[in-house]
Amino acid sequence: MKSIFFFFILTLTLTLTLTSSLCFCKSTLDQDQDPTPTPWPHQFHSILAMNYSGILSIIDLWYDWTNGRNFNIIQHQLGNVLYDLEWNNGTSFLYTLDSSKQCSTAQLEVGVLRPNWLDGATYLGQKHVDGFLCNVWQKVDFIWYYEDVVTKRPVHWVFYTGREAHVMTFEVGAALGDAKWQAPVYCFDNSTGTIDSVTAGNKLVDGVLKGSVLL
Repeated sequence: MKSIFFFFILTLTLTLTLTSSLCFCKSTLDQDQDPTPTPWPHQFHSILAMNYSGILSIIDLWYDWTNGRNFNIIQHQLGNVLYDLEWNNGTSFLYTLDSSKQCSTAQLEVGVLRPNWLDGATYLGQKHVDGFLCNVWQKVDFIWYYEDVVTKRPVHWVFYTGREAHVMTFEVGAALGDAKWQAPVYCFDNSTGTIDSVTAGNKLVDGVLKGSVLL
């Protein structure tokens, strides 16, 4: 009698366990879809800590899709400050504001990155980076993009060159005053160098996000 009772309990337990397991897997299959990257807000300000094989810099990024412009202010460690100003018509200025008054201009085929520039990126799964659990995507073998699972804010991205960006701040809606977007007058002198789109891509994109390369 005890053997029959024990066999009944064992059979019931196994049946319930298998049923629960099947239901869980079915539910998972129904709901398990790859997440998609959150589009960038139309305006934001971000501080990025950059690392390229131990070479460090800070990028002060102002993204302004609303007005068709993007600004990367790049502080090299114990070095100069480089201003990378990009407009939606493809015009880019790379200049300094120190006594050297250096400036290069470029006309690129595509302007500022669209807010949905990550559309079509390949989902790679989740990974802990900089203390955050992130969803990870790869975009056209150029960039690996990490986004916080909870807040949907960007946390980290890695360029194909190995250069890494760590997102220190991300202020949605922050905007830089119009006067700050004006390139210096010496950028419009005939003496300043003009570089073609290929050279501009190689020089300007390594460390900053440029629409002409990613799209």
